[in-house]
Amino acid sequence: MDTPDLQCPYQESRLKTTSSLVNQAKSNITNGILKKRNLVWLELNGCSGNIISLLNGQDPDFQYLITQMTNFIYSNSLIAAEGTAAIDQLFSVIGSDYILAVEGAVSLKDNGAYNIIGRNNGKLVTGLEAVKKLGTSASYVIAVGACATHGGVSAARPNPTHCVGIQSVLQRKVIKLPGCPCHPDWFMGTLAYTLLYGESPLDNRDRPLMFYSTTIHERCPRRSYFDRGIFASKLGEETCMFKIGCRGPVTPIDCPVRQWNGHVNWPIGDDSPCIGCAQFGFPDAMEPFISYDTTREG
Repeated sequence: MDTPDLQCPYQESRLKTTSSLVNQAKSNITNGILKKRNLVWLELNGCSGNIISLLNGQDPDFQYLITQMTNFIYSNSLIAAEGTAAIDQLFSVIGSDYILAVEGAVSLKDNGAYNIIGRNNGKLVTGLEAVKKLGTSASYVIAVGACATHGGVSAARPNPTHCVGIQSVLQRKVIKLPGCPCHPDWFMGTLAYTLLYGESPLDNRDRPLMFYSTTIHERCPRRSYFDRGIFASKLGEETCMFKIGCRGPVTPIDCPVRQWNGHVNWPIGDDSPCIGCAQFGFPDAMEPFISYDTTREG
C-alpha cells in the first residue's frame, strides 16, 4: 500500500497549523499583546461528541485551552456549577466580549421544547432561546460539528423535533466546522486564529480554508490506486475504496494529513471508506456509507 510521507514539508506544515497558531496566541497573551477572551461552549441537541473529541485533543490539549487561551465560562457537560447557578453563569457573559462555540442542532418543534438546558428565573430555558440570546451578542459564533453546522445526525430523516443548524436561527455570520465529530485541531486552530487576527479566511460556505480547502481524495495516500484504476471490491483490501462508496472525492477536509486519536490513524488508514462526515448534508446525503454496487461493471 502507498503510504504518505510524513516528512514532506507540505504535510508537516499542514499538521502543525493548529499548534503554531495556538502557541502564537499563548505567547501574545503571556506578553500582554492579547487579552484572554471569554469562551462559552453551548451544547444543544446532539450526542456531546464534539466536547468529548475536544477533551481527547493533543498538542494542544483541552487544559491548554482553558488555562492559557481563554476564560472558559460555560459548558453543559463540564461546568462545576449546577442548576440556576450554572444558567446564571451562562448568561452572565452577555454584554461582555465573548466567543460562542455551539455543538448540537437547534430543535424548533413546539418552540424548542424538545431541548431544555436549564431554568432561568423559574422558567425553562430551551436551546433555541439560549442560542438566540447568546448568538446575537457574541463577538464570534463558531458552529462545532455536523449538527451545529447544518443539522447533522440530529436532523436526519425523519427529524421528529425539526432540528436545524444554528445558522438557521441566527441572522449573522457563523464560522462552520462540519465533522462528526469535529477534530480538536479544527476547533483549536480556528479559535486561535480568531484570537490573533479575527475571522479566518472562509470558503463560500463559511468553513475555514486552512482546514477545508482540499478534498480527502486529492491528498489520499491511496490516490495512486484510483489513478491506475485499482479498486477494492470489499472492506479490508488496501486499494482505493471509491467503488465501495468512499466519499473522499466530495468531502473537503484535511484528515489524510491530520489524522485522529493523537494524529496516528484515520478511517482509510484502517481500511474503512470515508463516510463524508465533514460534508454538508451528512448523514442523509452521504448514505449508503458502504455500497457494493457503485460503478460495478455488469
